[in-house]
Amino acid sequence: MSTSRKNTAIRISIISNTSLASLKLVVGIFMQSVSVISEALHSGIDLLAAVIAYFAVREAAKPPDDKHRFGHGRIENISGTIEAILIFVAGMYIIAAAINKLLSEHIEIEGLGLGAAVMAFSAAVNWFVSSHLLKVARETDSIAIQADGMHLRTDVYTSAGVFVGLMLMKFSKVTILDPLIAIGVAFLIIKMAYNLTKSAFMNILDIKLPNEEEAIIRRILDGYSHNYIEYHKLRTRKAGADRHIDMHLVVSKNMSVELSHQLAHDIGTQIEALLPHSHVLVHVEPCEDMCDKCNKSSCDTL
Repeated sequence: MSTSRKNTAIRISIISNTSLASLKLVVGIFMQSVSVISEALHSGIDLLAAVIAYFAVREAAKPPDDKHRFGHGRIENISGTIEAILIFVAGMYIIAAAINKLLSEHIEIEGLGLGAAVMAFSAAVNWFVSSHLLKVARETDSIAIQADGMHLRTDVYTSAGVFVGLMLMKFSKVTILDPLIAIGVAFLIIKMAYNLTKSAFMNILDIKLPNEEEAIIRRILDGYSHNYIEYHKLRTRKAGADRHIDMHLVVSKNMSVELSHQLAHDIGTQIEALLPHSHVLVHVEPCEDMCDKCNKSSCDTL
């Protein structure tokens, strides 16, 4: 069900981006407006991101196999990183095109009213589509869909900025605003690429889970503190939507294998309930000369 929701959301993104990129490109060429053409390129990058996200979600949903024992979740992180690089390249291209137009002797823009209408329509469509994508991303914990939603949400702001610029040009006749607005759009795109790189690439480096998520794990462990002596070597990481958590749990050397297994199972089950898509591994070890840390009246019952 989760994968089906992801695929449906991405298909909506692909359809909307294809339509908007085509519309902006035709209007931008007609107007000879670098800001509108830059918005067409922005939507084209969004379309490419949506296509990459579609394949990433499909591959990440595959179960573990002999070659990928921990699953395929990292494909989403890799796709997000690739998208960030493409966005950065697009931003630099827009800046180069805008500077080239600034250096030209004459800047002529036609059809400002038409361009403004297209930008307003684009902003409205992308607001609704991005809101849906970000909602699905939160509910399914998908970095690929989050990246796609972030692209479209940035497109909302840049389209709104170009709309304002075109209206100012229409009434002021100051056409130099066109390349200046394009440069502003480019810097917003580059900032988005930076934010996306942080959220996607860092998980490839096995960065730990956010502090608030580790705090949940520690609260759960504290709730079972009367059944064990201590825990250590808590390690966490994330791959796509999958969280991998492991730890060492020190119990009484008199505790039976059955009881220690049940304790580890209960802790893992509760973590998985509060942090979806978690895979918990608890290594149980007996206490050795730790009487000073043991204040339990009985360590052989749960």
